[in-house]
Amino acid sequence: MAMDPTQQKALNALESFILLSKSATSPRSAADLVNQATSAPNTYVFAELLRTPNISALKTASPEYTQFYTLLEIFAWGTWADYSAHPNLPPLSDVQSHKLRQLTLLSLSASPSNLTYPHLLTTLSLPTVRALEDLVISTIYSGLLTAKLNTQTQRVDVSSVSPLRDLRPGRIPALNSALGAWEVRCIAVLDDLENQIKEIKQKALEKRKRELRDDGAVEKLVQEAKMGVMRFQDDRGKVLGGKRGAGEVGGPMIGASGNDEMDLDDGEMGMGMSRGAKRGGSGGGIKGTAKRFMG
Repeated sequence: MAMDPTQQKALNALESFILLSKSATSPRSAADLVNQATSAPNTYVFAELLRTPNISALKTASPEYTQFYTLLEIFAWGTWADYSAHPNLPPLSDVQSHKLRQLTLLSLSASPSNLTYPHLLTTLSLPTVRALEDLVISTIYSGLLTAKLNTQTQRVDVSSVSPLRDLRPGRIPALNSALGAWEVRCIAVLDDLENQIKEIKQKALEKRKRELRDDGAVEKLVQEAKMGVMRFQDDRGKVLGGKRGAGEVGGPMIGASGNDEMDLDDGEMGMGMSRGAKRGGSGGGIKGTAKRFMG
């Protein structure tokens, strides 16, 4: 993972002071080195300098020099309030005061409730809103944080902070505990999400099965309907075919009916001939007929 550019820049700026600490063998030279490091541009991390032997030796030096070690600790992980709580600490230059206020602003950015104008003015011991806004703007341009000044709500809206503050001694166990609790919450959330995903998948699978069953039932009904139509058509064809066959067999019946009619006609003709024969009886037969034509 790449290091934050501002953090890398700060570490590079501190490197020269770490090298100089090797020659700062006296408490006076070590104290002077603390003042130089906290006043230099781009130096915002100091934990490595605190761990160097000659600087660490200030802890057991006379009170006149011990306070410089305390001052360096405040620049490493403390705040302006910590400095103000120690009246015996060395006075700060304007550059040191500005830098410590910038570092304090980074620490305060961890909690949005600390970023109101009234709270910042009090915590940073600034006289005016203009001084506060100038401090925030300079901190932004230094790349220490990304923020906006909200003059309507009188707040500083911070969106990101560079990782420049060192951890206070004893903070690691507390940090580990907080991270452990956070891990437990994350695991619980992930388990809950997995259970919800499984439930959603199960419901989707059951729905799909129902849809397939419904589609199968519909298809079965369609096929049954088609088979019924086909059976109906077959039965109808058989019925119609049977009627046509019956008509052919009954042809003679129709012919018989015709013969009846013909018989009837023949009867009528016979009757006509009989009447003619009777008339012929009086003038009779062919001869009578001939006579009529001749006569």
